[in-house]
Formats: sequence, structure tokens, C-alpha cells
Amino acid sequence: MLDLIATTRSPGEIFAKRTCVINRLTATSPNISSARLTRISAADLQLLFDLYNEIFFDHRINEVYQGQLKFSLSRRMTKSAGKTIFPRRPDKIGPGDMTIEIRMGTDFFFKYDEIESNKTVCGITTTSALEAFLLVFEHELCHLIEFIHFKNSSCRGKRFKAIANHIFGHTTSYHELPTQRQIARVKYGLKIGDPVTFTYEGKSIKGILFNINKRATVMVRDKNGTFTDNRGNRYMKYYVPLESFE
Repeated sequence: MLDLIATTRSPGEIFAKRTCVINRLTATSPNISSARLTRISAADLQLLFDLYNEIFFDHRINEVYQGQLKFSLSRRMTKSAGKTIFPRRPDKIGPGDMTIEIRMGTDFFFKYDEIESNKTVCGITTTSALEAFLLVFEHELCHLIEFIHFKNSSCRGKRFKAIANHIFGHTTSYHELPTQRQIARVKYGLKIGDPVTFTYEGKSIKGILFNINKRATVMVRDKNGTFTDNRGNRYMKYYVPLESFE
């Protein structure tokens, strides 16, 4: 079983295998046909896993892990681009009853081209949304592999970093993909605390930009509002797409 983490590949071999994954994925997936990502499904994640299991691991993941793998997508993830969810008490679960889930946050990749910036993932400078997506998926595969062998996983640990580096050439455990706050600042000139104006039900409304996630949260003074500040002012909360500000 330890052969999954004993492999050390050269940069050239990693690049060739990753390129093969990209070519097979774009040739097979009904949703992904180019380096730009506009839609993706959980079935694409299953396909991607199957390709990595074949091309990087000669199908050995299936041989050493007897449990179930789930794949999901989220548009609510605003900090992590990927997440691997493990059982809390793996020692209490039989090998065949274990379920591990890999979840990918899609908005980082759908909005990849929104602004010009250095988009580094796991220490590798990316040139496309698809490349960034694969690198994040590789990071989650390293969590899976470490957990299979040791029943725990942390990308802060030396062991994880060594696995990620030897198998995929990763040199860090984080990404520098544009966040919604960065997009708001660079593309729209907006930051938290700014006064903003938007139209709601045909009326122009002014408020304060309170938070930025998938949409902007705007607090608007309203005597009937359900939110109160420390001065007793009352506010209504609105969720506004960034492109809707006047």
C-alpha cells in the first residue's frame, strides 16, 4: 500500500502526465472542452479522479481504498477552492463502510479571467482556469492519499507537503486565485465600507458596502430595519451583484 506515497516524479514526468489528464478530460467531458471553465458537474470530478487514478497511480487507489468516494461542487466556498471531508472517527468504521468526499469551489475557476493577476496554485503559476482546477484537485487527492495511509491529513504538516511535492511537484499548500473582494476592488473599484448606490424595485437606494462574498452585502438605513448598530441606527440588509452598482 505504501507505494502510493513512495513515488517521486521528475518535473518533466509530472508535466507530461498532467497534460495527458487535460487532453483526456477535454476530449471526454460533455462540459469541459477547453482551458476556460464555464460549467462543470460532479460527474466531471468522478471522471477527473478516474483519469488521475489511471495516469498517475496505475489504478492503485482503488486497490488500497475499499470505501466510497463522493464528489461535489459548491458555489458558496469563498476562501478554500477545494475541500476533502473525512469521517471523524475512522477507527470506528470498517474499510468498506468509509466515505470520503472531495468538494470543489467552482466560483474561483468560473471567475478566473475576471482580473489580471498572478494566479499561483500550490506554488505553480497557472495560465488557465482548467490548469488551476487540476492543481487544486491534486491537492485534495493528496489529502485523500495521506488519509488512506495514516487515517488523518493536514496540509500544514511536513508529511503532506512531501507527498504533494513528490507526486505532483507542489511546493506550497495554498492558492492565490482572485477572491470576490479582489475582483470588486480591481474591476469595480469597490471595498468594504464604501458608499454604494443600486436600484431595487425601480428605486435608487444608497447604502454602505458591508461584506463581499458571492454577492455584495449592503446595509441601508431604514427606521423599520431589523439590524441595529451600536449607535441605535437601524438598517435593512440587501444582497447585490457587484455589476449592479450604479
